[in-house]
Parts: sequence; C-alpha cells; structure tokens
Amino acid sequence: MQAIAITPGQAGSVRLESLPQPSLDAEADGRGVLVRVLRVGLDGTDREIYDAKYGAAPSGYDFLVPGHEGLGVVEAVGENVTELAPGDHVVAIVRRPGTSRYDRIGLPDFTTDDTYFEHGISRLHGYLTERYVDTPEYLIRIPGALAGLGVLLEPISIAEKGVAQAYEIQRRLRIWEPRRAAVLGAGPLGIFATMVLRLRGLAVVTVGLDEPPYLNSELVEAIGAHYVSSKQRALADVRKDHGPFDLMFEGTGYSP
Repeated sequence: MQAIAITPGQAGSVRLESLPQPSLDAEADGRGVLVRVLRVGLDGTDREIYDAKYGAAPSGYDFLVPGHEGLGVVEAVGENVTELAPGDHVVAIVRRPGTSRYDRIGLPDFTTDDTYFEHGISRLHGYLTERYVDTPEYLIRIPGALAGLGVLLEPISIAEKGVAQAYEIQRRLRIWEPRRAAVLGAGPLGIFATMVLRLRGLAVVTVGLDEPPYLNSELVEAIGAHYVSSKQRALADVRKDHGPFDLMFEGTGYSP
C-alpha cells in the first residue's frame, strides 16, 4: 500500500513510499482491528516535521509516515474483539506508553522522557497511509452522525486538556469558581478552547487579529462567546470591557 513519508531531519523530503498491507495478526490474542483511513488533518506539527524541526522515525525505518489527526472506518476485527465492529468510525489515540513514571500510571502524554512514542510524530508511523492495524484499547468509536467531524477529535483534545489542567491546578485553592475567561487567538485551537470553556459555563471573550465579521468571528459568536479584534481594541481595554478574567487560554501559536 502507499503512504506519504518524510525523512526526519531532511527538509522538504516528502514523498510516497510503499508499505506492506497491515495484518490483523500484527496484534496478539486476536485483538487486532483493521482500519481504513478516511481523512487526515494537518497542523503546525506536520509543518515542523516537513521543515526538519521535529520528528523521529520508527525503529527499522529511515522515514516517518506523518499524520496524527486521523479518522478511519473499521474493515475487520480479530476474533476476540467485541468493542468494535466493521463499519464503525474510529479515531486512534496518538500517544502511546513509554517508560516514564507517568506512562506507568496511564498518563503517557505527561511523559518526562526525551524518548517518547507518538503516531505520526515520534517513533511510530502516522495515518497518512491507506490502512493500519491497532487494538480497540487505543481506538475511540465516533457516532455515525458525528463521523464528519471525527478528524477534529485530536486537536480539540488539546484545548480540553489545557482547560482541564488549569482547573486541576486551581484545585489547590479549595474554592475556585471561575466565571470569565479570555481566549487569545481565534484559529482552530482558539475556537476549540472557546467551545470547551462555554460548555463549562464560563462567559468567554475570544481575541483574534482580524476584524469582524468573518467566518471565525461568526463561529465564536455562534458559540455564545464575544469576539474582539486586537486591531480594534488593545488587550488592556478588553480586560476593562470584559474582565477581570479568571482564566486565560493562549492559542495564538506565536512562540517568540
């Protein structure tokens, strides 16, 4: 089968490579799930891998198949798989256990090791391929009505984790009842953060660069938040108008 490949450390090395068709037997004890890839999202991490700033190939390969935001459909399951069935839409969890303390307690995304395992990013092939085999423990079933949005599950999990960690940290105060939040950035991650915060019941103002109206500002308003362009109002004025804020989510993607 065909897969898109990049040689980590070589900028612009994207190309097609041939890989063997995956087999259910690749997973032990009849627990394999064969998935056909339907959609793959691309983000800034993929750009960094393409630009040779990031990425590591799996053992035994000199290339990495990128793509960590993947939606697929189950084509076949092993004899001991009861959680999923052919025709189910699934999204794979990209980070996999390593050897750190956090890996041992089921939190591989908190790993303290420099060597870690993440599909399409570090030492595991990603989903810019035709098919893959995994186990049901790492596959999230997507309801059919939401299948068209399934490819967004991985990026929205970033916003969810960020907000969840903010709440976890503030538990030290014993009493913390956030009411207002500001989201800096109105790109995909900023919009996802706006959604997550609105679902938690907070009043949210989302600050973007572009002047409204445009698609992103309309999405923010449709979610029930307030959109402000930083070209029209300084951040200090946003605080005066809508603050003080109990939580701020930085989602501009700017890392000086």
